[in-house]
Amino acid sequence: MSAPAPSPLAVVDAEPLPRQEEVLTEAALAFVAELHRRFTPRRDELLARRAERRAEIARTSTLDFLPETAAIRADDSWKVAPAPAALNDRRVEITGPTDRKMTINALNSGAKVWLADFEDASAPTWENVVLGQLNLIDAYARKIDFTDPRSGKSYALKPAGELATVVMRPRGWHLEERHLTFDGRPVPGALVDFGLYFFHNAQRLIDLGKGPYFYLPKTESYLEARLWNEIFVFAQDYVGIPQGTVRATVLIETITAAYEMEEILYELRDHAAGLNAGRWDYLFSIVKNFRDGGAKFVLPDRNAVTMTAPFMRAYTELLVRTCHKRGAHAIGGMAAFIPSRKDAEVNKVAFEKVKADKDREAGDGFDGSWVAHPDLVPIAMASFDAVLGEKPNQKDRLREDVSVAAGDLIAIDSLDAKPTYAGLVSAVQVGTRYIEAWLRGLGAVAIFNLMEDAATAEISRSQIWQWINAGVVFENGETATPELARKVAAEELAAIRAEIGEEAFAAGKWQQAHDLLLHVSLDADYADFLTLPAYEQLVG
Repeated sequence: MSAPAPSPLAVVDAEPLPRQEEVLTEAALAFVAELHRRFTPRRDELLARRAERRAEIARTSTLDFLPETAAIRADDSWKVAPAPAALNDRRVEITGPTDRKMTINALNSGAKVWLADFEDASAPTWENVVLGQLNLIDAYARKIDFTDPRSGKSYALKPAGELATVVMRPRGWHLEERHLTFDGRPVPGALVDFGLYFFHNAQRLIDLGKGPYFYLPKTESYLEARLWNEIFVFAQDYVGIPQGTVRATVLIETITAAYEMEEILYELRDHAAGLNAGRWDYLFSIVKNFRDGGAKFVLPDRNAVTMTAPFMRAYTELLVRTCHKRGAHAIGGMAAFIPSRKDAEVNKVAFEKVKADKDREAGDGFDGSWVAHPDLVPIAMASFDAVLGEKPNQKDRLREDVSVAAGDLIAIDSLDAKPTYAGLVSAVQVGTRYIEAWLRGLGAVAIFNLMEDAATAEISRSQIWQWINAGVVFENGETATPELARKVAAEELAAIRAEIGEEAFAAGKWQQAHDLLLHVSLDADYADFLTLPAYEQLVG
């Protein structure tokens, strides 16, 4: 590869970070600049297409499998590329941000895979963006350690054979990186995250017997998957590694993508590793797309929408069938419980729920599943071990018994549950607490013994918005109104002040979080993503 010309990218409004020159090299920035030049125009077109599709859903209040891609779905002959050895057994995957301590703990966790997250579990401060990359570079070079300044406890990597395989998740297509600009325009965060990681680590990972593996978030159509595939083809040629080295798992976490699962795998077939069934972002996407659809699309409290709800069953069963038909891994949802160090009874009840959830996924044919905490790895592992035994996966279970009609995926009113006043209070509580932490640069936050990320805040504010706009009447006789939401939010703010004390309250970003939650929950113009106005307020 010839020496690149100086990068036309500019780093702006960013305080210098320790060792940033190891990440922001001229060669790496030149690669990101080339990604931006070639692919951002198409990204822009696809974002515009999202808006057009949303308008069509508003007009029709329905979705269907695409007639123009029927031939792809009907053709039984194509399969995705075989899984590389390092990604063939994915029975337990742990998720989390790429701070130094988490990097070591996740790699050491005993999980088969670590989803190293630059997306929903990471608030995109420049420090998190750059130092997260540095932590992964250090981990692959085995130059990483960490001593907790509070406890004095030291962390170091286990032997290489005991470490999880990394699957990195860049930001979604809608987010920009304001600190890296080209002719005064921000570069898409997805291209920054992917580009820096791929450039620095692709060959290093191959040398370690693994490869550059990715989770692709917030995908809304097969055309967006096609764009990623074009990026992979270009990137592999650019650094001189074989085509097909990259592997990508796509999160089916939008309602539109649920209707295009086969097409998404087809577009990525030389690079596809599987699909994942999310939950909170999927529900958020239903609210966002069908917010004009009337009472039959009103979701109950988020915790009432379990994966056994009929429309969620349809989605997960179709995902397993689709993946296995095409030779791809089907990866299940998140166990978000954070064990208590003080309450054994809370843990006992929660562990039983986690086990039941993972038993169900393994029984349904999933090849693996997610957990948020190392203590949950053995529980999930036992559930999948019981079904898989020594087999690395169960892609041979074709689930030909599954038949899902287009209407089944949006049969929200098939769920026998209603919004409650307690659900409104919970949405305000969790939304406020999460946004406050996010504004301080934390993307993965333990709230009420659950690990929450940006998808949590999205479903929280979406439900408040939807219930108000649908005029929901709660079981206590109160109607969801802006005034009621403001009252609940004020009470929550006062409760937090009393809980943590005046000094800690003043040191935090509580009023700002309260105001932002109400803004995105009450504004008649529903924001596509909470993180867009939130990013404008994120310092750093």
